[in-house]
Amino acid sequence: MKEFPSFMRNPCNAIDPAMQSGGVEGYVYDGVDGSQMAFWTTSKSGKSSEHTHDFDEYFVVLEGECILYIKDERMILRHGDECHIPRGIPHSTEFTAGTRSIHAFGGQRAKRKPRQ
Repeated sequence: MKEFPSFMRNPCNAIDPAMQSGGVEGYVYDGVDGSQMAFWTTSKSGKSSEHTHDFDEYFVVLEGECILYIKDERMILRHGDECHIPRGIPHSTEFTAGTRSIHAFGGQRAKRKPRQ
């Protein structure tokens, strides 16, 4: 597959562009327990600034490449690679165009795009 199925890309669940890096398109789903699942696709290469969360993050790369920076460690993640980032750990990522990933957050990470 080269993209997430259309039911996963429902505009009602589109993540606010202000909450993601340029060239990234994401969709979010909320769990009853306050957790979230997000699905991201990148149309161009880029990077996120270093940040932390008050909750754990888990993600898996489905396609493309993501370089994860945690402390002084640099990890290259490709198809099928997974990562768990404990809460409070500073991290940032670089990603190549065409990268698709699924993220699970133990809390509220993303807000939806305002409806027009």
